[in-house]
Amino acid sequence: MSDLTIPTTSRRSLLIGGAASVAALALAPAAAAQTAPARSTPALIRRGAPVLDSRRLHGWAADTWRSIVAMTDPRTGLPADNIPESLAAKDRSGYTSPTNIGGYLWSTIAARELGIITRGEATARMIGTLKTVDRMQHHTPSGMYYNWYDPATGAVLTTWPDDGNRVYPFLSSVDNGWLGAALVVVMNSDRAAGQWAKRIFDRMRWDMFYDSDTAHPGVRPGGLMHGGFYDAPPPPGFAGYTGNHIGVGPDVWYTNHHYDTAVSETRITTYLGILTGQVPATAYYATWRTFPDACDWSWPESRPTGVNRTYFGVDVYEGAYTYRGMHIVPGWGGSMFEELMPDVFVDEARWAPNSWGRNHPLHVRAQREHGLVEAGYGYWGFSPSSDPFGGYREYGVDALGLNPDGYFSDEQKTNYDAGFGDCRPATNPTPTYGDGVVTPHASFLAMMHEPGEAYANLAKLQADFDSYGRGGFFDAVAVRSGTVARRYLSLDQAMIMGSVGNVLGQDVIRRAFSTKAVESRLRPVIGIEQFGASPVA
Repeated sequence: MSDLTIPTTSRRSLLIGGAASVAALALAPAAAAQTAPARSTPALIRRGAPVLDSRRLHGWAADTWRSIVAMTDPRTGLPADNIPESLAAKDRSGYTSPTNIGGYLWSTIAARELGIITRGEATARMIGTLKTVDRMQHHTPSGMYYNWYDPATGAVLTTWPDDGNRVYPFLSSVDNGWLGAALVVVMNSDRAAGQWAKRIFDRMRWDMFYDSDTAHPGVRPGGLMHGGFYDAPPPPGFAGYTGNHIGVGPDVWYTNHHYDTAVSETRITTYLGILTGQVPATAYYATWRTFPDACDWSWPESRPTGVNRTYFGVDVYEGAYTYRGMHIVPGWGGSMFEELMPDVFVDEARWAPNSWGRNHPLHVRAQREHGLVEAGYGYWGFSPSSDPFGGYREYGVDALGLNPDGYFSDEQKTNYDAGFGDCRPATNPTPTYGDGVVTPHASFLAMMHEPGEAYANLAKLQADFDSYGRGGFFDAVAVRSGTVARRYLSLDQAMIMGSVGNVLGQDVIRRAFSTKAVESRLRPVIGIEQFGASPVA
């Protein structure tokens, strides 16, 4: 594999002066010698923990790959966003996103590593996709891609295929982040396809999303990443302002929304900005771990405990929530996706043992105990997914989220509220839960930290419900009614492939992203932090 070489362009030259050139991540010839050492398949260190059956897990991955192939247009190499259990080409959704495209790319690497497809097929598939991406319309000054494309043609969508409504093309920081992460993986996993990936990645300016102006709504000292921008007049009712953070090309319409929580899938975009030298380390520490322990901030559903620490000159409240005798740093919604999706790529637990190394296993344990003990569902794994009763919903463990409206774990949207000490009384500290909605991809993500327990949960889901088809596990199950969301989502299937690739393929996705060059940029930033997370409150 080929490693990343980060040039010596100074961070100052990249951050000062809007026309500064992007730091290129170039393919270096000395490949495997520079990559991070592989870790063996996770060991089951708890006595009595269930045993993972690697053959069965491999079979699940092969079936999952079948659904991804079924979603993908063979002419463009672009995957659709979703497909029903039929797996018929005529039933593919008429839209895709940069996230879905990135998921297809890293899934192809995982399928190759697991022996599901040959090396030649993997290379051909990725080159076909990347050639399409290279010619797709994008925001030229920043190299960023729009939210929605037609997978059959690669054209930007301006009309929604399901209902004919107008689409205002938007450039999302997190969607581009997952495409960018996939490009790095391809650059370090396949020489032929990597050249195309590098061509696309090198033109991406992550500082286009970085806002350091604390006069802007919601921006904290250290700077935050925008949710995104429009490069043409936005829809009616738009709330934001015009500007251009890189000073190249015309002004754009930035949203007022910034991603401001640490436990969030959106941190992948911050990581990409830091490792390319385009975004300072302060942006990582400007995000909230929890909101402050103050009555002015009593609107969340739990009161945090913690201390203040300073990193890179940024004051950070290292807060945590107390849940079932543990201290855990919450996300916005308390979902597995927020906690663990970046961990598929970045070796967070090893590089940051006193922060992510503590929080990841605690979040997995908390999700497991919520499903099996607190809510009594008999199953666990909560993350945004298809709603078994129609549409799409954000699911999570409400007690692990900052959002007062909650990512709920059941169909009834049962709310948890432990109060905020003397500032605000509890409204529902011991809820009675209803029809819990479990999504298999959450257990596959958890498998990177609790392999046996996650495997056992998935085996039970397969045995107890009509939850499995020719394309692997269906997207979600309401476990009390037995209602199943009988479709496959591109991103959710890609999370399964990435996780299994790491578990059975000796961290193949994580190794391809977390090279020595990337480690030299990210580890000094994230490795110094000490979260308030602890297995004992």
